[in-house]
Amino acid sequence: MDVPAYLATMPMHAITEIYGEAGLRERFRLESSRFDEASRARLDEALALAAELHRDDRRVREPYLNHLLRVAIRIAHHYEVDDVDVIVAGLLHDSVEDHPDELAGHPDATTEQALAVLAARFGARTAQLVAAVTNPQYDPDRDKHEQYREHVQESLDREPWARVIKVSDFTDNGVGVIHTTGPKVARSAAKYRPMVPVFRELVARPDTPLSRLVKQHIYRQLDLAEERFAAILGAAQ
Repeated sequence: MDVPAYLATMPMHAITEIYGEAGLRERFRLESSRFDEASRARLDEALALAAELHRDDRRVREPYLNHLLRVAIRIAHHYEVDDVDVIVAGLLHDSVEDHPDELAGHPDATTEQALAVLAARFGARTAQLVAAVTNPQYDPDRDKHEQYREHVQESLDREPWARVIKVSDFTDNGVGVIHTTGPKVARSAAKYRPMVPVFRELVARPDTPLSRLVKQHIYRQLDLAEERFAAILGAAQ
């Protein structure tokens, strides 16, 4: 595609608005170019699988794949992660939760069967990271948001690298909430606002494998998300 030379430095939501999925794919290609041939092949395979599984999915105004690309690009670029397993898991972090049947190749597939397919294609570690950020079936008699908070805290407590994936996902959902329209805006703000201190604590842990400067960047993003949530919920009252 015809893109400017400064695409690699553009904010991701600006790329999304101006160039759409094609621009995000190109940005991902630029981020992937620093890896060796075998690693690039794994990243390309993961992107192809994510695109196939989510081909009919949308997030209000855009293809769902845009979200997955931004999560992976943020991990590679802003979080300075060179671990291909983590970037692959970023691309596929919703695959098991959203499309277990298609991933496993038969109807009524279980989460475990879908994870086994991921492990066979991308390795046990990638599958383990995806498992850590995959939401379980919630008890319909309990508050869904409360159960989500409990799951995030419990699951990420023992998976430092999964924290990296989940905070990128949260940033895209939280800071990016202003790029959403309709009733989803207030619902998202109500769901995600209580998560800000949870992610702040998880990121601050010594075993979270990010540099001091990257953690400071994430804290600023969490502050921005909190400001936006407060503004949205205040306006909704």
